[in-house]
Amino acid sequence: MRLLIPIIFSFLLCDSVDNQPVDTIAYPIGVQKLMAAYPSQIKGYEDGFLIFHDQSRMVYDYGQINNTHTELLDEPDLKDMFAYPYPMGIVITPPEHNQDPGRIRNLEFYKKIYGQTREEVEQHLTEIVWCPQTIGQTLLVTTINDVDKRLVKISEELEKHPEWTACIRAAGRGFSWRVIAGTDRLSAHSFGIAIDLNRTCSDYWQWDYQTADENILITYKNRMPLEIVEIFEQYGFIWGGKWYHYDTMHFEYRPELLM
Repeated sequence: MRLLIPIIFSFLLCDSVDNQPVDTIAYPIGVQKLMAAYPSQIKGYEDGFLIFHDQSRMVYDYGQINNTHTELLDEPDLKDMFAYPYPMGIVITPPEHNQDPGRIRNLEFYKKIYGQTREEVEQHLTEIVWCPQTIGQTLLVTTINDVDKRLVKISEELEKHPEWTACIRAAGRGFSWRVIAGTDRLSAHSFGIAIDLNRTCSDYWQWDYQTADENILITYKNRMPLEIVEIFEQYGFIWGGKWYHYDTMHFEYRPELLM
């Protein structure tokens, strides 16, 4: 059975303390999506703060206005992560200028979910065998939110299509505590929630333009079969090929953007 991410979700959640229904309809839509995507971590919302099950809190909206794409990337609050809607399914039209749904990450949030340091993240990593019948690669991914189980299911579905074998070989081992090239921002790979596929079928804007300058004009490229993208999305993973600053080998677990 697929671990499908629901597009329509209930606006009634249960408070973890007294198990009473909580009407979330008045919450900001981004809060509703985060609560639905991470119920094991997020307990509620109050006075502008996400409330986690350990009673810690995190501001949802700093109140600042990020006027530029670079500011959104470098200094996002939780609300900013939803600035660019993620289009699900097969999309033929290239992304509009600077439309990068998913590249905006509040890193403190993902550190809270998956680990504040490399050592904390590593405590929750496990090895999976990627496409054991055709490729047999060992990947290191997090067990939090069943990311490992979801990738195993994706692997099983991809192996049903031998015509994709050249594309679905993984580039790297999944987990890698590192910053994104040309920035000081941690990569999603640092949390064990991302996988890159074979460069044979991939394109990346920094390789093509030999720069990390976010302000250059880009002509979109993609060679990754879109049917592969659909399978990943069904299990909560977004695709870097739906970014203006394209990274078509890249998939990462971001269920909040698929609600």
